[in-house]
Amino acid sequence: MSESPAIAFITLGCPKNEVDSDRMAAAVQASAFRLVTDPDEADVVVLNTCSFIQPATEESIAGAFALAGEWRPARPGRKLVIAGCMVSRYGSDLTEALPEADAFLAVADEPSLTSLLESLTGVSAESHTPALRTSPGPTTYLKVSEGCDRRCSYCTIPSIRGPFVSTPPDELFAEALFLVEAGAREIVLVGQDVASYGQDLADDIDLSGLVARLDTIEGDFRIRLMYLQPDGVNDRLLETISRSAHVCHYLDIPLQHTSAPVLQAMGRTGDADRHMAMLDRIRLDLPDVVLRTTVIAGFPGETDDQAAELEAFLAEAAFDYVGVFVYSPEEGTPAASMPDQLPDDTRLERAQRLRDTADAVGFARAAALVGTMQRVLVEGLEDGESVGRTCGQAPDVDGLTVLGPDAPVGEFIDVRISEAVGYDLVGVTQ
Repeated sequence: MSESPAIAFITLGCPKNEVDSDRMAAAVQASAFRLVTDPDEADVVVLNTCSFIQPATEESIAGAFALAGEWRPARPGRKLVIAGCMVSRYGSDLTEALPEADAFLAVADEPSLTSLLESLTGVSAESHTPALRTSPGPTTYLKVSEGCDRRCSYCTIPSIRGPFVSTPPDELFAEALFLVEAGAREIVLVGQDVASYGQDLADDIDLSGLVARLDTIEGDFRIRLMYLQPDGVNDRLLETISRSAHVCHYLDIPLQHTSAPVLQAMGRTGDADRHMAMLDRIRLDLPDVVLRTTVIAGFPGETDDQAAELEAFLAEAAFDYVGVFVYSPEEGTPAASMPDQLPDDTRLERAQRLRDTADAVGFARAAALVGTMQRVLVEGLEDGESVGRTCGQAPDVDGLTVLGPDAPVGEFIDVRISEAVGYDLVGVTQ
């Protein structure tokens, strides 16, 4: 092995994992190791796994087996590190399941990566103080908290990521400033429970206070808020957003259901009336707001009437985007041992009905944008065409705006929407 081992990262799962990988990559960049993007050039690959639901775990296991069976044996001396949520969730069980891996790194231990690399490679890290992050692209994520104190009966996050911990506001401000100065044009605030930000801090600060502080950073950029639990969307936050120079009028609020008995079984609060009242309040304060939610189909004990209630709510609530998840009975969660587990075909059928209803509404709302002017952040090329996103399009989960072949990457441009294709828009410059 060379005196400067090359380290590559492969990241699976959500944006929180992307931030974790980027922070580990920044530590590698500040060490004697070399950071590379191509695993084929690497001496060590760090696979940052997801294990939120069973399909994510299966994807992580498949990725680990592929690296262990193909990448690692292709060159003597290569090392494979399995990191992230799957390690935190399954712990020592993975040692038997994946003996080909050279090391495992739980989420809580990720700051010690360079020490682990030293022991794997025999090369001193000789680290100096790392940058807060690596250089970002046009869009980047800012993780404002770790873990979750909620106890939703279907969710594995608290057991994987631990209790809720807010990142101190000074650290977040410094990181956001670094990202903007390094070229980021959209900063997406993420966490398991973003709206609870600050509840565990001694300082008198909450999410609206954090947003107001980030809004003082100078520059041409925008801020997006994701993963806001309904009880955290309050008048103070809405007023802060309405006054902000940088925050997108876009809110991602996971409701999961509208039936009070189902929500109670989920360990959540609310019902259809309270959800609708919240949406009405948001639209009153932010008339141009774009709204996204997620819902779960086929939770244990969900009746036909309760499923129909959720479907009717989606038709009336008119969300711009809806993520529909088929309920997955996750090992170790209370919901997995509840009675009245629904058959797979029932869960899938109900999810498809919700998807069809959400798409009918969402496609119509996208089509209503034809003829309007939109400010678009240009992000890159897809199939030879420049693509970007409006303030109403979050990365990875919503539609894109197609711009033609020559739009300047990393810049904002104003376009007129000429066409809508499903959730995607077509924009033309004037």
